[in-house]
Amino acid sequence: MKLHIKIKNNPYYVYIDELKNLNLKDFNVFILTNEKIANLHLNYLLNKINIKNYHIKIIKDGERYKNLKTIEEILNYMFEINLDRKAILINFGGGVISDIGGFVASIYKRGIKFINIPTTLLACVDASVGGKTGINNKFGKNLIGSFYQPQSVYCDSYFLKTLDKRQLSAAMAEFIKMAISFDKECFEFIKNINPDDLFIKKDKKLLNQIIKKSVLLKSNIIIKDEKESKLRMLLNYGHTFAHVIEKLSNYRIYLHGEAVAIGINMANTLALKLNILNKNEFDDIKNLLLKFNLPIKYKIKDCEKFYDLLFLDKKTYDFNINFILVDKIGNAFIKNDIKKEYIINTLKDFT
Repeated sequence: MKLHIKIKNNPYYVYIDELKNLNLKDFNVFILTNEKIANLHLNYLLNKINIKNYHIKIIKDGERYKNLKTIEEILNYMFEINLDRKAILINFGGGVISDIGGFVASIYKRGIKFINIPTTLLACVDASVGGKTGINNKFGKNLIGSFYQPQSVYCDSYFLKTLDKRQLSAAMAEFIKMAISFDKECFEFIKNINPDDLFIKKDKKLLNQIIKKSVLLKSNIIIKDEKESKLRMLLNYGHTFAHVIEKLSNYRIYLHGEAVAIGINMANTLALKLNILNKNEFDDIKNLLLKFNLPIKYKIKDCEKFYDLLFLDKKTYDFNINFILVDKIGNAFIKNDIKKEYIINTLKDFT
């Protein structure tokens, strides 16, 4: 199966379970992965794709390594082997690898081509598609980065077999986020999923349905607004709060999708206080998050500190936070005129 991402200046395909058709024998290839994925899947990848000349760089696993130090480490190795501008970089891993590798590709010798081969469901449904690349710094998440589209994306259900329940659950948060934001019918589809089919059986057909629906939902947005001038901001529903949670926990406690689930509940709590979202739909969303074993609670120690950190969000303009809210399932929008008292009152619900 292949899905066409029709971005005006850089169209490409997302392939699902077609890894065997990836032919790179005429290219010099640079594979970026982490220790965990290398141990689990690297041999499978090398045997599956048609590849001849390649180098491999293995980095440490974890969001806390998504920083400038790691970028420099990768770039130095690329220069040491004198990788040319016609080389192709393969990002082989989860969302962290997609973000780091895409950024490296965008800045190495002013840009080389790259391919994403995601190994987590979260990366399949979100991080590997859309061209957002970036790293974290002491001020927050993904504040350094670029918009740089891949040449192609290959999602293979084989890699998803080794994912545990927590990783699959975290991925569902991003899928649920897109359904709440844009597609009520897709929300109903998720409601009808039996969690055992995902967490225990890891049903291939279901996994591929989730990937397909997610990619199509996301691509409909990014082809209209590739560089997040307005419409694409809606994909950040839940993320304004989530990124603060991740930063305050030093990227060690929550998986990204778990933080997003909490962020969704926080955004909905704010919308409820503003009489934007009704209680029935608030509960419907909350119950769906809980169905897939996602956290919705978080204990804020200092509301003023949490509030101040919200302003580091990339969507903030002229000291106004662009919150992404929903007034009903399937309709997200931007609201940037919320008084501090409403935000603080929302944060107090999580103390």
